[in-house]
Amino acid sequence: MSKKSSKKKTIIIFSVILVILIAVFLLIFVNKGNQAITVTLAKAERKTIEQTVSALGKIEPETEVKISSETSGEIVFIGVKEGDTLRDNKLLVRIKPDIIETQLEQFRSASEAAKMEIEAVRAEVERSKNEFQRVTELYKKEFSSKQELETAKSNFEKATSNYNSSLSRYQQSLASLKQVEKTAARSTIYSPIGGVVTKLSIEKGEKVVGTAQMAGTEMMRISDLSVMNAMVDVDENDIVLVKVGDTANIEIDAIPDKILKGVVIEIGHSAIVNQLGTQDQVTNFKVKIRLVDKEPMLRPGMSCNVEIRTDKRQNVLAVPLQSVTIRETADTVKSGKSEGSIQKKDDKETTPKSKKPPSVVFVKNGDKVKLVKVKTGVSDKGFIEILDGLKEGQEVVSGSYIAVSKQLNDGAKIKVDSAYKKKFIKRN
Repeated sequence: MSKKSSKKKTIIIFSVILVILIAVFLLIFVNKGNQAITVTLAKAERKTIEQTVSALGKIEPETEVKISSETSGEIVFIGVKEGDTLRDNKLLVRIKPDIIETQLEQFRSASEAAKMEIEAVRAEVERSKNEFQRVTELYKKEFSSKQELETAKSNFEKATSNYNSSLSRYQQSLASLKQVEKTAARSTIYSPIGGVVTKLSIEKGEKVVGTAQMAGTEMMRISDLSVMNAMVDVDENDIVLVKVGDTANIEIDAIPDKILKGVVIEIGHSAIVNQLGTQDQVTNFKVKIRLVDKEPMLRPGMSCNVEIRTDKRQNVLAVPLQSVTIRETADTVKSGKSEGSIQKKDDKETTPKSKKPPSVVFVKNGDKVKLVKVKTGVSDKGFIEILDGLKEGQEVVSGSYIAVSKQLNDGAKIKVDSAYKKKFIKRN
């Protein structure tokens, strides 16, 4: 009997505890559902919105020439140092032409030998010609045979052919000699353009390899710093907004507190993919921006931050950027079921097509908010254009971020932040 009483008492205790927990849960849930969400407000107003695209890159000169030698050898003279400003045709480097001089001697000797051969063959031509004429006269008087005539003719034609061949060999040797002489002349290198020596990679006494053998040794770079460009990488999602002629503000990391003006002159069509095949894969496109402002402190390779102005809208209805969010609405869910599915003849429904949730704002409606679908346009760093869905002067929720993105729903109760409310009323 005592065991039954104890068991019954235990059941009653657990039942009471369960009822209390349910009551507490319902009380908290009901209070939470009726609790007003603290927000900040902003008015839909007319503004000027300037859409920009941000990008990072490097400063590069429009013209940069890499200087290499066509001949191999030891550097015996360097006439410039890094940072020098040059005019075109300035003497840059001399290379010891020991190897090329040996080749010159060989080709000169070959040319002289070909010339002497011509003289020897010319004498043979004269001799065979005279012999052929003599035999011809004798043959006419029947003092020589036809075989002797044919032999004399053959010797004359052979000598003439040898003479023509020797002339060709001589011309060939002269052409080879000229080629080597030109190569020897290129052991002295002059600047092809005026500019600044932005890179010097050699020292006196070093050996360089000429481009005649392979790629050749890059000795220096000369850049025309009068025309500079910002070469930047623009994200694939933003490149469609950029067009030739767009203006840009360029900030140079090494020159703080100064903004240079620029104009987009080229847009790359080939993608630049970094970290291919990984989760961090990034696809960019190269954009060339011509600097309009002159800055003597600019150097090739300096890092820069660019803001490209891609669009500008004046006197358009706009709200703060943080006021617009993306939410599923009853209309989109319904349309997704009806429009997104395809009925076959056997009435089997295929997988619904995905539909992007619309952009929405929360409009103040008394002490509550109303979820309103909007059509948006261009945006800048602070505001976004509203093409449809709002009227000028309507108050929309602009904060907090958590309230706009997660907490608020259609019909939710709100209260305006007191500190913000004072500021808002004072401003208006």
